Amino acid sequence: MDVEPTSGANGEGPATDRRQFLGAAVGGVFAAAVGRTAGTRTRAEEPPAGPDHRMIVRNERPLNLEADSASLDSFITPTAELFVRSHHGAPAVGLHPWTIQVEGLVDRPLTLGLDEVSALEPIEVPAVIQCAGNGRAQFKPTAPGLPWARGAVGHGVWKGPRLATLLEKAGVKPEAAHVQFIGGDPPPNPKAPPFIRSIPLDRARAEDVILALTLNGEPLPILHGGPARIVVPGWAANNWSKWIRKIVVSAEEASSFFMKPGYRLPREPVAPGAEPPPPEDMLPVTWMPVKSLITSPAVDAQVAQGSVEIRGVAWTGEGHVVKVEVSTVQDPTWREAELLDEPRQGSWRRFKFAWTPPAAGEFTLQARATDSKGEVQPETTPWNKSGYLWNGYDRVSCVVS
Repeated sequence: MDVEPTSGANGEGPATDRRQFLGAAVGGVFAAAVGRTAGTRTRAEEPPAGPDHRMIVRNERPLNLEADSASLDSFITPTAELFVRSHHGAPAVGLHPWTIQVEGLVDRPLTLGLDEVSALEPIEVPAVIQCAGNGRAQFKPTAPGLPWARGAVGHGVWKGPRLATLLEKAGVKPEAAHVQFIGGDPPPNPKAPPFIRSIPLDRARAEDVILALTLNGEPLPILHGGPARIVVPGWAANNWSKWIRKIVVSAEEASSFFMKPGYRLPREPVAPGAEPPPPEDMLPVTWMPVKSLITSPAVDAQVAQGSVEIRGVAWTGEGHVVKVEVSTVQDPTWREAELLDEPRQGSWRRFKFAWTPPAAGEFTLQARATDSKGEVQPETTPWNKSGYLWNGYDRVSCVVS
């Protein structure tokens, strides 16, 4: 079952803001990402074709784009090179004034325009966004769904008011326990389920969970959920609902298809190829596991003998990355890499390591990360039918000449 992130919305605020928003959202990301799909590679393993890193098209309608690893070789992923995940496709933003409702188990139901949401005190959150299915192509036997390889992940700076601020403004009733999100992306036909997700109330009230209005200093692009999406640092992107139209406080988690049976994992590992247990015996996909990604050398790159700089990024869900080790399959002696960037919940850290190849020939580099909770990236990930949360050793082949 391939069910990952999106959610919805449809409109916005004053005419001037609308023109500025649409110019940035459509002209920026849509032109950069969609305009470059002609002639785009379909093999995730191929190295980037020069500085103009091309997106890998996983699906054209709705649009699903994956970044190549060279696009991730920085602390902040360029917005135009950030992966795109859609279930129903982006809504027609800008046709009507955008409003966000807060309702359900609240004392004061709210209907806020985009200008009113923008007036709330914002915070800035650097955070990793990763599709729950990133790495699905690595599972054996093959899991159904979009064959994401390594690039359905990125790191951006998100900014907007805390979700808790909106909940406090509405007044949450004592019996509330979950917060549901309804977006403006309509299903393509009456039989298709809407994308509705929920998160527990205590996570919704956390300091770092926001209703993002900007990404990397610009208005949030439509393809990435603009004008407003939920950001839940440390949690997989299925929880980062897009195009927010309604925030519904409830006693129970959402009962929609994309919550049950979608985006759930068995409580205990199942045998490869086995059918999953019923939804009530499964848990929602939430925290990301510890993971690393080699961004340089590129897959199948040719490198000269001598010192080769291995670079990459590493992240986790709870806590932060404290160690990254690299080795080769040919010589599996783990050596510690140098970590860059400050440790921060929900953010990633870059790493680098000076590797001296012992001889010419073919090598497979590999990396593993350890986080502050003591979790160590495993060689492989327990199989699950949906292909979620792959975090096995990252491996990159190269040729030393």
